[in-house]
Amino acid sequence: MTTTGTPTAPQLSTDQLRRLTAYGDPGEVVPGDVVFAPGDTGYDLVVLESGRVEITSPATGDQPESPIAEYGAGSFLGELNLLTGQVVYVTARVVEAGRVHRVPPARFRRLMAEDADLADVLLRTLMARRKALRTGVAARAVEIIGSQLSAGSHALRTYAARQRIAHLWFDAETVAGQALMAATPLAAGDLPAVVVGGRGLRRATPGELADVLGLSYRALSGDPVDLAVVGSGPAGLAAAVYGASEGLRTVLLDAVGTGGQAAASSRIENYLGFPSGLSGVELTQRAALQALKFGAQLSSPCEVVELDTGGTQLRLVLRDGTEVLARSVVLATGARYRGLPLDRWADFEGAGIYYAATELEARACSHAPLTVVGGANSAGQAALFLASRGAPVTLAVRGPDLTAGMSAYLVDRVLAHPRITVATGTQVTALGGGDSLESVTLTPRDGGPSREQACVGLFCFIGAEPATDWLGGVAVDGDGFVLTDVDLPAGPDPTWTALGREPLPFETSVPGVFAAGDVRHGSMKRVAAAVGEGASAVRSVHAAIGAHV
Repeated sequence: MTTTGTPTAPQLSTDQLRRLTAYGDPGEVVPGDVVFAPGDTGYDLVVLESGRVEITSPATGDQPESPIAEYGAGSFLGELNLLTGQVVYVTARVVEAGRVHRVPPARFRRLMAEDADLADVLLRTLMARRKALRTGVAARAVEIIGSQLSAGSHALRTYAARQRIAHLWFDAETVAGQALMAATPLAAGDLPAVVVGGRGLRRATPGELADVLGLSYRALSGDPVDLAVVGSGPAGLAAAVYGASEGLRTVLLDAVGTGGQAAASSRIENYLGFPSGLSGVELTQRAALQALKFGAQLSSPCEVVELDTGGTQLRLVLRDGTEVLARSVVLATGARYRGLPLDRWADFEGAGIYYAATELEARACSHAPLTVVGGANSAGQAALFLASRGAPVTLAVRGPDLTAGMSAYLVDRVLAHPRITVATGTQVTALGGGDSLESVTLTPRDGGPSREQACVGLFCFIGAEPATDWLGGVAVDGDGFVLTDVDLPAGPDPTWTALGREPLPFETSVPGVFAAGDVRHGSMKRVAAAVGEGASAVRSVHAAIGAHV
């Protein structure tokens, strides 16, 4: 049925309103009533049968309360935190008496699962409202202040961007940044800092920001979940989407933020169904919304440090000691990009050395000379993206040519781009700079003379190692990748003999624990393959759980 209006305020049809209000509890409101306010940890979807409600951004510092929107009869209140669980950061106040219908969170989830038409309208609206909030006055709710070339500041900004958090960034070197520091007050030693809810978080981390915003893991009950997914790259997101959509109580935990290494890709052009390509952030954020829509709980940053397989239930232990009990686990922790063994490498990480090429990093580097290290698709995509933003880019490749590790369509584009210089048979051998990266030294591998050149941003894509150092009791290969099903050691195994079955597809050496994506031995290291593995692993999860029902 057609819906009119605007993206943030659709005009529902009479039939859509009837179906929507059927999920709610009716009640009356009068002027001055506050439907929800900053700091609330949850609220109902509110449908307005009559009356009017104003949405405002709270006063912050020297900024007064500001109007954002006003909704009347036939509208509904709420934005993306209805799905994410983020703490409320705006005020909804009744300005005209009327009748409303409140849809509690549990019924809202049921609505999203049962009525595809309404779910589509609601989801598109919630996304449009969050986008509007991120670019409007409501972004003042979270203010991040730090140095443009600080690794801690970069981590906070990356987390906020991946989680679609409405926020403002202030460079401490600017007039606006200095004014905010004086008003809070904050000193240089307090940076990076976050001002939220009228208070400042000094030397803030993504984990602390997540705690304040309600995005950290929180157990909804003492019962084990059906499926715990560790890692939110394409494989983990696919497992969460298919697990939740098929009725499994699903949680997804990630140590950094939604998207994994895929979110570091500026453009993915060989993913089925997207002939014009899309960014890794866009792809993984869409997948995250799908998982939330079907009822999965997504939490980050939540680093899992232990998997205990010795009890009647699988037990995941988080860095802060929190335990997550699960009937099944999908390991989708992916792989981490390697760095170069160079002096001061760690000093420049986040201050000129990056493992991702997105708008955030491109803005930090402006149009200054850049260097991309690597010879695979991720390096080629990064070089093209950065060059398209006006920067001169040197692509340093250890091998003798590009064709060994890069897709042909990327090779042709890289070689044809006027702002990309390809240096094959070359490696970076030294770094230079003060507080941030200023130069790199390139050395030919055939013994030719080294040369130092200006470089404010080095983007490193030189291969990866599996994120499995926290795993114990799960069989891995010599390089640390997780072994599954047919790759497990042959011969009688009392574990499987006692169960009366063989390992299922994607099952590890531990019954009920599965692996998918880049962390798995023999995986293709491609986004499409990771999505397929995550979805297929859930089929095996059903079989494993069903065998114990």
